[in-house]
Amino acid sequence: MKAMVLRRVVNLADNRAPLELVELPIPEPGDWEILIRVSVCGVCHTELDEIEGRTPPSRFPMILGHQIVGRVEQAGRNASRFRPGDRVGMGWINHACGRCHLCRAGKENLCPDFQATGRDASGGYAQYTTVSQDFAYGIPEVFTDEEAAPLLCAGAIGYRSLRLTGLRDGEILGLVGFGASAHLVLKMVRHLFPRSRIFAFSRTPAERDFARELGAAWAGGFEEEPPAKMHRAIDTTPAWQPIVAALLHLEPGGRLVINAIRKEERDKEALLGLDYPRHLWLEKEIKSVANVSRRDVAEFLELAAQMPIKPEYQVYRLEEANQALVELKERKIRGAKVLRVD
Repeated sequence: MKAMVLRRVVNLADNRAPLELVELPIPEPGDWEILIRVSVCGVCHTELDEIEGRTPPSRFPMILGHQIVGRVEQAGRNASRFRPGDRVGMGWINHACGRCHLCRAGKENLCPDFQATGRDASGGYAQYTTVSQDFAYGIPEVFTDEEAAPLLCAGAIGYRSLRLTGLRDGEILGLVGFGASAHLVLKMVRHLFPRSRIFAFSRTPAERDFARELGAAWAGGFEEEPPAKMHRAIDTTPAWQPIVAALLHLEPGGRLVINAIRKEERDKEALLGLDYPRHLWLEKEIKSVANVSRRDVAEFLELAAQMPIKPEYQVYRLEEANQALVELKERKIRGAKVLRVD
């Protein structure tokens, strides 16, 4: 099979082609696993964190990619949940122990044995991949393969982030950064909380225009002051300065949810600008998002099918994965990026 593999951590500023196209054997599914013939795989900012070493793969070479849609090619001898030919998806969560106190409490995303697709297990930048049947999902028929791929991570993590904000209808939500996840959150909010206004922050005019097209009440740069204070905000940027700006514009008692697996170091000094009375006092909250659970993915797919959510996306060939990643790094984004694998 064809696969794009990462052999080592690199700086994308120095190496704009970190992934290598190779031929590999088709993997064999274990007893409780299914073999998936990959149709498409979404491109996520977390792949940049893997490539540049902020959350490096647990081994090399590694096949990245965790927004996977395909068809079951073969089932292991004990795997009966899906049949060959079924359309299925995979997300970031690839394994959790199921036994620890966190898993038993429904917080498998925090499990100390959590393993991620494309970081700890081979992902979807390849023609085939395997996964335990318990960590695969049926894809609603309302979606094409390309539409479904971003839902499996950008959508699911956006759904978890929105839940963690505690947003109530009529409250103002700030979207700090406007990429694949944020544009799906905006669609969710307009459906679930129709009286809420949405303020979108982005450093690029194209992303701000896109937010307005989708129904944002206001869109501006990180340094701009929105027309009102925000009750809740979700940060999806790789930087620190947007966090400082968002805290300044929160209402008393407001909550900022940081949806980022890692932050880059380049502007960390922005944190020195935090002023306790202006940014943090009056019971403002900061909460991080860590991974997703299977519940997040399953519930969001159901919600997305009911609405239905139709993501905006750009399609690339598998061999163009490096180009898609560099464009993502350079913020050349409109919605999501999806690799057509098969």
